[in-house]
Amino acid sequence: MIKKAIFGGLLLMGASTFVFGNAAWTYMKTAGSEIRQSVKSQVPIEFEVRRAQQLVEDLVPEIRQAMHVIAEQQVEVETLHRAVNSRQDQLTKQKDAILALRENLDTGDTQYVIAGRSYSQQQVEKDLATRFRRFKMAEETLTREQEILTARQSSLASNEEHLATLISTKKDLEAQLAQLDARMRSVKAAESISESTLLDDSRLQKAKGLIAELNKQLDIKERLLETETDSAGLIPVESDLEPEVDITTEIDTYFEDDLADRKL
Repeated sequence: MIKKAIFGGLLLMGASTFVFGNAAWTYMKTAGSEIRQSVKSQVPIEFEVRRAQQLVEDLVPEIRQAMHVIAEQQVEVETLHRAVNSRQDQLTKQKDAILALRENLDTGDTQYVIAGRSYSQQQVEKDLATRFRRFKMAEETLTREQEILTARQSSLASNEEHLATLISTKKDLEAQLAQLDARMRSVKAAESISESTLLDDSRLQKAKGLIAELNKQLDIKERLLETETDSAGLIPVESDLEPEVDITTEIDTYFEDDLADRKL
């Protein structure tokens, strides 16, 4: 099946190259872009909103992982900080012991009594040299541990800032999604009202048209009835009852004022 798909793809590419020449790739790329845009335009906005909500929810595992890493780093930093403080205290004690032995040598004695025991000058000098060597090694170790502690604290601060940004961004996106969902519901409600209004208007127009048609039909029936009544053979007595109008009398009456002025 895979071989057939590969063969079909190669055949299509070959045919496109034969038809369009060197421009075949641009034609295929443009066609692919058009297809993607067409498919994307057909996706309902509700689906896109749910997809955006899922993308925001996908931030939760990343936030939890960041919180786990930060918790581990906090424990490591606290442990290292205690170790640095302990080594600092030990260095202080070693320094005090070295300076105390150094003061004994300043007396120039050949024998020194320390903690109830007697030591020669050579023994004191040898012990002092050993203490000083260990002190410098411990001091170098402390310096390295302090550098490590500083680096760990910097990394912890960076991760804490990253976590705060993630949480803040997630909250902002959730607020934007809530607004988007409210806008979508508002638009859907408006569309529903608009469709309902259009439907009601259509029914209303149909009702108006039907009433107008019924009125027209009734007018026709009344006119027919009037015509049938006029031709039913009744004596046209109404014409004799109408008084005859003399045209001259009618004109004199209408222009009475103008005629009175002329006589003067």
